[in-house]
Amino acid sequence: MTAQGFGLPYPVELKLEQVQHTGSFKARGAFNTLLSTNVPAAGVVAASGGNHGAAVGFAASSLGHPAQIFVPEIAGPAKIALIRRTGADLTVVPGAYSNALEAAQAFEAETDAMQIHAYDAPATLAGQGTVMREWEDQGLTTDTVLIAVGGGGLIGGALAWLNGRRKIVAVEPETACTLHAALDAGSPVDVDVSGIAANALGARRIGQLCFDLAKEQVQSVLVTDADIAKAQSALWHDARQLVEPAGATALAALMSGAYVPAAGERVAVLLCGGNIAPNPLA
Repeated sequence: MTAQGFGLPYPVELKLEQVQHTGSFKARGAFNTLLSTNVPAAGVVAASGGNHGAAVGFAASSLGHPAQIFVPEIAGPAKIALIRRTGADLTVVPGAYSNALEAAQAFEAETDAMQIHAYDAPATLAGQGTVMREWEDQGLTTDTVLIAVGGGGLIGGALAWLNGRRKIVAVEPETACTLHAALDAGSPVDVDVSGIAANALGARRIGQLCFDLAKEQVQSVLVTDADIAKAQSALWHDARQLVEPAGATALAALMSGAYVPAAGERVAVLLCGGNIAPNPLA
Protein backbone atom coordinates (compact mmCIF):
# COMPACT_ATOMS: atom_id res chain seq x y z
CA MET A 1 0.00 0.00 0.00
CA THR A 2 1.04 3.63 -0.48
CA ALA A 3 0.50 5.92 2.50
CA GLN A 4 0.66 9.64 3.13
CA GLY A 5 1.33 11.13 6.53
CA PHE A 6 3.85 10.28 9.23
CA GLY A 7 4.91 13.94 9.18
CA LEU A 8 6.62 13.37 5.81
CA PRO A 9 6.23 15.57 2.71
CA TYR A 10 6.26 12.59 0.33
CA PRO A 11 4.33 9.30 0.03
CA VAL A 12 5.77 6.05 1.35
CA GLU A 13 5.03 2.64 -0.11
CA LEU A 14 4.52 -0.02 2.59
CA LYS A 15 4.82 -3.81 2.48
CA LEU A 16 2.53 -5.22 5.20
CA GLU A 17 4.36 -8.32 6.38
CA GLN A 18 2.82 -7.90 9.85
CA VAL A 19 -0.34 -9.48 8.40
CA GLN A 20 1.56 -12.54 7.14
CA HIS A 21 0.91 -15.94 8.78
CA THR A 22 1.93 -15.75 12.48
CA GLY A 23 2.36 -11.99 12.20
CA SER A 24 5.71 -11.64 10.45
CA PHE A 25 7.68 -12.45 7.29
CA LYS A 26 9.29 -15.40 9.10
CA ALA A 27 6.80 -17.97 7.79
CA ARG A 28 8.44 -17.62 4.38
CA GLY A 29 11.81 -18.91 5.53
CA ALA A 30 10.30 -21.64 7.69
CA PHE A 31 8.18 -23.08 4.88
CA ASN A 32 10.99 -22.77 2.35
CA THR A 33 13.29 -24.75 4.63
CA LEU A 34 10.80 -27.51 5.39
CA LEU A 35 9.65 -27.87 1.78
CA SER A 36 13.18 -28.05 0.37
CA THR A 37 14.68 -30.77 2.56
CA ASN A 38 13.97 -34.16 4.09
CA VAL A 39 12.86 -33.58 7.68
CA PRO A 40 14.04 -36.28 10.13
CA ALA A 41 11.62 -38.25 12.28
CA ALA A 42 12.84 -36.27 15.30
CA GLY A 43 11.38 -33.16 13.67
CA VAL A 44 12.76 -29.66 13.86
CA VAL A 45 14.19 -27.36 16.48
CA ALA A 46 14.59 -23.59 16.43
CA ALA A 47 15.82 -20.79 18.63
CA SER A 48 13.94 -17.54 18.36
CA GLY A 49 13.23 -14.17 19.84
CA GLY A 50 9.59 -15.06 19.17
CA ASN A 51 8.57 -14.50 15.56
CA HIS A 52 10.80 -17.18 14.04
CA GLY A 53 9.64 -19.69 16.63
CA ALA A 54 6.00 -19.03 15.84
CA ALA A 55 6.70 -19.37 12.12
CA VAL A 56 8.57 -22.66 12.53
CA GLY A 57 5.87 -24.00 14.84
CA PHE A 58 3.15 -23.05 12.35
CA ALA A 59 5.00 -24.43 9.33
CA ALA A 60 5.93 -27.67 11.08
CA SER A 61 2.36 -28.20 12.31
CA SER A 62 0.98 -27.47 8.84
CA LEU A 63 3.29 -30.07 7.29
CA GLY A 64 2.99 -32.70 10.03
CA HIS A 65 6.38 -32.42 11.73
CA PRO A 66 7.12 -32.19 15.48
CA ALA A 67 8.79 -28.93 16.53
CA GLN A 68 10.72 -27.85 19.62
CA ILE A 69 11.16 -24.10 20.07
CA PHE A 70 13.47 -22.31 22.49
CA VAL A 71 12.90 -18.63 23.28
CA PRO A 72 14.41 -16.22 25.82
CA GLU A 73 12.31 -14.66 28.56
CA ILE A 74 12.41 -11.31 26.74
CA ALA A 75 10.29 -12.82 23.96
CA GLY A 76 7.36 -11.62 26.06
CA PRO A 77 3.94 -13.13 26.82
CA ALA A 78 2.30 -12.33 23.48
CA LYS A 79 4.91 -14.15 21.39
CA ILE A 80 5.18 -17.02 23.87
CA ALA A 81 1.41 -17.51 23.72
CA LEU A 82 1.50 -17.35 19.90
CA ILE A 83 4.11 -20.12 19.74
CA ARG A 84 2.10 -22.30 22.09
CA ARG A 85 -0.96 -21.86 19.87
CA THR A 86 0.94 -23.41 16.94
CA GLY A 87 1.18 -26.70 18.85
CA ALA A 88 4.97 -26.68 19.10
CA ASP A 89 6.75 -27.75 22.26
CA LEU A 90 8.16 -24.61 23.86
CA THR A 91 10.97 -24.01 26.32
CA VAL A 92 11.56 -20.52 27.75
CA VAL A 93 15.15 -19.92 28.85
CA PRO A 94 16.72 -17.12 30.90
CA GLY A 95 18.68 -14.46 29.05
CA ALA A 96 18.61 -13.36 25.42
CA TYR A 97 18.41 -14.93 21.96
CA SER A 98 21.97 -16.24 22.18
CA ASN A 99 21.01 -18.30 25.24
CA ALA A 100 18.03 -19.78 23.40
CA LEU A 101 20.31 -20.66 20.48
CA GLU A 102 22.70 -22.52 22.79
CA ALA A 103 19.78 -24.54 24.20
CA ALA A 104 18.49 -25.32 20.70
CA GLN A 105 21.93 -26.49 19.57
CA ALA A 106 22.15 -28.80 22.60
CA PHE A 107 18.70 -30.23 21.80
CA GLU A 108 19.76 -30.79 18.20
CA ALA A 109 22.84 -32.74 19.31
CA GLU A 110 20.83 -34.88 21.73
CA THR A 111 17.91 -35.76 19.44
CA ASP A 112 19.06 -35.41 15.81
CA ALA A 113 16.26 -32.89 15.21
CA MET A 114 16.90 -30.55 12.29
CA GLN A 115 17.89 -27.03 13.27
CA ILE A 116 16.12 -24.23 11.41
CA HIS A 117 18.30 -21.19 11.96
CA ALA A 118 16.46 -17.90 12.31
CA TYR A 119 18.60 -16.05 9.78
CA ASP A 120 22.03 -17.46 8.92
CA ALA A 121 21.05 -20.38 6.68
CA PRO A 122 20.63 -20.39 2.89
CA ALA A 123 17.10 -21.83 2.89
CA THR A 124 15.93 -19.35 5.54
CA LEU A 125 17.47 -16.40 3.73
CA ALA A 126 16.09 -17.49 0.34
CA GLY A 127 12.62 -17.87 1.83
CA GLN A 128 12.74 -14.37 3.30
CA GLY A 129 13.84 -13.08 -0.09
CA THR A 130 10.44 -14.01 -1.52
CA VAL A 131 9.15 -10.83 0.17
CA MET A 132 11.01 -8.71 -2.34
CA ARG A 133 10.20 -10.94 -5.28
CA GLU A 134 6.50 -10.74 -4.40
CA TRP A 135 6.68 -6.98 -3.86
CA GLU A 136 8.17 -6.44 -7.30
CA ASP A 137 5.53 -8.72 -8.83
CA GLN A 138 2.92 -6.53 -7.11
CA GLY A 139 4.30 -3.45 -8.85
CA LEU A 140 6.93 -1.93 -6.55
CA THR A 141 8.14 1.26 -8.24
CA THR A 142 10.39 2.85 -5.63
CA ASP A 143 14.10 3.59 -5.89
CA THR A 144 14.93 2.76 -2.27
CA VAL A 145 13.68 0.23 0.28
CA LEU A 146 14.25 0.62 4.03
CA ILE A 147 14.45 -2.62 5.99
CA ALA A 148 14.94 -3.27 9.71
CA VAL A 149 17.81 -5.58 10.62
CA GLY A 150 18.16 -8.12 13.41
CA GLY A 151 20.20 -11.16 12.43
CA GLY A 152 20.02 -10.30 8.75
CA GLY A 153 17.76 -12.93 7.17
CA LEU A 154 15.21 -10.48 5.77
CA ILE A 155 17.60 -7.89 4.41
CA GLY A 156 19.96 -10.63 3.21
CA GLY A 157 17.16 -12.24 1.23
CA ALA A 158 16.17 -8.87 -0.22
CA LEU A 159 19.76 -8.13 -1.24
CA ALA A 160 20.15 -11.53 -2.85
CA TRP A 161 16.98 -11.12 -4.89
CA LEU A 162 17.52 -7.51 -5.95
CA ASN A 163 21.22 -7.93 -6.74
CA GLY A 164 21.78 -4.17 -6.79
CA ARG A 165 18.67 -3.18 -8.77
CA ARG A 166 17.40 -0.94 -5.97
CA LYS A 167 19.03 0.85 -3.08
CA ILE A 168 18.61 -0.87 0.28
CA VAL A 169 18.91 1.06 3.55
CA ALA A 170 19.54 -1.04 6.65
CA VAL A 171 17.88 0.38 9.77
CA GLU A 172 18.78 -0.75 13.29
CA PRO A 173 18.16 0.42 16.85
CA GLU A 174 21.16 2.11 18.42
CA THR A 175 21.00 -0.52 21.19
CA ALA A 176 20.91 -3.55 18.83
CA CYS A 177 23.11 -2.76 15.85
CA THR A 178 24.74 -5.97 14.68
CA LEU A 179 25.12 -5.03 11.01
CA HIS A 180 26.27 -1.47 11.70
CA ALA A 181 28.95 -2.76 14.09
CA ALA A 182 30.06 -5.42 11.61
CA LEU A 183 30.38 -2.90 8.79
CA ASP A 184 32.50 -0.68 11.04
CA ALA A 185 34.69 -3.61 12.12
CA GLY A 186 34.98 -5.20 8.69
CA SER A 187 33.52 -8.52 9.86
CA PRO A 188 30.72 -9.79 12.12
CA VAL A 189 31.29 -9.00 15.80
CA ASP A 190 29.31 -9.54 19.00
CA VAL A 191 27.30 -6.58 20.30
CA ASP A 192 25.31 -5.93 23.46
CA VAL A 193 21.56 -5.97 22.81
CA SER A 194 18.79 -4.10 24.59
CA GLY A 195 15.87 -1.77 23.88
CA ILE A 196 12.22 -1.96 22.90
CA ALA A 197 12.82 -3.98 19.72
CA ALA A 198 15.24 -6.50 21.26
CA ASN A 199 12.79 -9.39 21.26
CA ALA A 200 12.70 -9.26 17.45
CA LEU A 201 15.94 -7.49 16.46
CA GLY A 202 17.98 -9.03 19.27
CA ALA A 203 20.62 -11.16 17.57
CA ARG A 204 24.03 -10.66 19.16
CA ARG A 205 25.95 -10.99 15.86
CA ILE A 206 24.92 -10.41 12.25
CA GLY A 207 24.73 -13.54 10.12
CA GLN A 208 27.71 -14.18 7.88
CA LEU A 209 25.46 -14.67 4.84
CA CYS A 210 23.89 -11.26 5.34
CA PHE A 211 27.21 -9.56 6.00
CA ASP A 212 28.74 -10.94 2.81
CA LEU A 213 25.82 -9.56 0.81
CA ALA A 214 25.53 -6.26 2.67
CA LYS A 215 29.13 -5.08 2.97
CA GLU A 216 29.19 -3.61 -0.53
CA GLN A 217 25.47 -2.91 -1.05
CA VAL A 218 23.78 -1.13 1.86
CA GLN A 219 23.68 2.18 3.64
CA SER A 220 23.37 1.60 7.38
CA VAL A 221 21.55 4.01 9.73
CA LEU A 222 20.61 3.89 13.41
CA VAL A 223 17.50 5.04 15.28
CA THR A 224 16.65 5.47 18.95
CA ASP A 225 13.98 3.68 20.97
CA ALA A 226 12.07 6.98 21.09
CA ASP A 227 12.21 7.19 17.28
CA ILE A 228 10.84 3.64 17.01
CA ALA A 229 8.02 4.28 19.47
CA LYS A 230 7.02 7.43 17.60
CA ALA A 231 6.93 5.57 14.28
CA GLN A 232 4.92 2.74 15.82
CA SER A 233 2.33 5.24 17.03
CA ALA A 234 2.27 7.06 13.67
CA LEU A 235 1.62 3.84 11.78
CA TRP A 236 -1.51 3.32 13.84
CA HIS A 237 -2.76 6.91 13.81
CA ASP A 238 -1.94 7.71 10.17
CA ALA A 239 -2.37 4.33 8.45
CA ARG A 240 -4.25 2.13 10.95
CA GLN A 241 -1.43 -0.42 10.90
CA LEU A 242 -0.63 -2.17 14.19
CA VAL A 243 3.02 -3.21 14.33
CA GLU A 244 5.48 -4.22 17.00
CA PRO A 245 8.53 -2.00 17.60
CA ALA A 246 10.65 -3.98 15.11
CA GLY A 247 7.95 -3.46 12.51
CA ALA A 248 8.20 0.31 12.92
CA THR A 249 11.99 0.52 12.96
CA ALA A 250 12.48 1.10 9.23
CA LEU A 251 9.89 3.90 9.12
CA ALA A 252 11.60 5.50 12.12
CA ALA A 253 14.61 6.23 9.94
CA LEU A 254 12.51 8.45 7.67
CA MET A 255 10.54 10.15 10.44
CA SER A 256 13.64 10.89 12.53
CA GLY A 257 15.79 12.08 9.66
CA ALA A 258 18.31 9.27 10.11
CA TYR A 259 17.75 8.73 6.40
CA VAL A 260 16.80 11.69 4.20
CA PRO A 261 15.80 10.83 0.62
CA ALA A 262 17.19 12.92 -2.20
CA ALA A 263 14.84 15.20 -4.12
CA GLY A 264 12.49 13.02 -6.15
CA GLU A 265 13.73 9.77 -4.60
CA ARG A 266 10.88 7.29 -4.17
CA VAL A 267 11.00 5.30 -0.93
CA ALA A 268 9.40 2.15 0.44
CA VAL A 269 9.32 0.68 3.93
CA LEU A 270 8.97 -2.98 4.84
CA LEU A 271 6.82 -3.49 7.96
CA CYS A 272 8.22 -6.76 9.24
CA GLY A 273 6.17 -7.78 12.29
CA GLY A 274 2.97 -7.19 14.20
CA ASN A 275 3.20 -9.28 17.38
CA ILE A 276 2.76 -6.53 19.92
CA ALA A 277 3.41 -7.13 23.62
CA PRO A 278 1.30 -6.65 25.56
CA ASN A 279 -1.63 -7.64 23.37
CA PRO A 280 -3.39 -4.33 22.54
CA LEU A 281 -6.80 -6.03 22.78
CA ALA A 282 -6.14 -7.76 26.10
